Amino acid sequence: MEVVLHVYDVTNSGSEKTNNTILQINKFFKDGIGLGGIFHSAVQVYGDEEWSFGFCEFGTGVFSCPPGKNPMYTYRERIVLGETNCSIFKVNQILRELSREWPGESYDLLARNCNHFCDAFCERLGVPKLPGWVNRFANAGDTAMEVAGTTALKFRQAKAEIVTASKVAYRFLAGVASNSTATPESPTNSNRGTSPRFQGAWFKNLMSVGAKPSTSELPNDDTDEMLPQQCQKSTDQEEHNPKQNL
Repeated sequence: MEVVLHVYDVTNSGSEKTNNTILQINKFFKDGIGLGGIFHSAVQVYGDEEWSFGFCEFGTGVFSCPPGKNPMYTYRERIVLGETNCSIFKVNQILRELSREWPGESYDLLARNCNHFCDAFCERLGVPKLPGWVNRFANAGDTAMEVAGTTALKFRQAKAEIVTASKVAYRFLAGVASNSTATPESPTNSNRGTSPRFQGAWFKNLMSVGAKPSTSELPNDDTDEMLPQQCQKSTDQEEHNPKQNL
């Protein structure tokens, strides 16, 4: 049985100006240079009906109408794709399967449109798929969207890697600062409880000039320890020399 593809210009925008623009685009890109255009397609096999796919909120998106008579579009041409060995019973079974697999809500202008459905239908009928020009614009748009999505994904991944690397670097530098406190040139273990301002200043110096604080910045523990002894010595001298207090 002969399998026929019916092709329409998509002129259902609701604007006469837009529809005329689409007709001019199709005339130039398809008729002029053979590249492609904006088309609707449907497949006819066994009987006076053509089968296609469109959007709807509920139920299947597969529908039929008399060949070349879809009122939503402007008819362009018919293309014989070949002959199928499927019986009419088998064709009806294929259509029932496609009706379940192609719900109307799954319609996508670039990735899952009427031309994609016709390709799937022709494949099951065992005939060649649609000529490349019928769906070339949608395929090009879908590829562009995929490339854009991949680029955006790679950018987000690179951004995440930069943030992670920054956190690792910060933890490493913080670890260097923490471990350096145990060296002889750094504050002793008794100074681990010093004020955050001192620790912050030391880390700032480490980050800016790569040096540890000088010994002049450290508290003088020897001076603090001598002060009580000097006071005690002065008291003893006053007790043994009472005359000096007169």
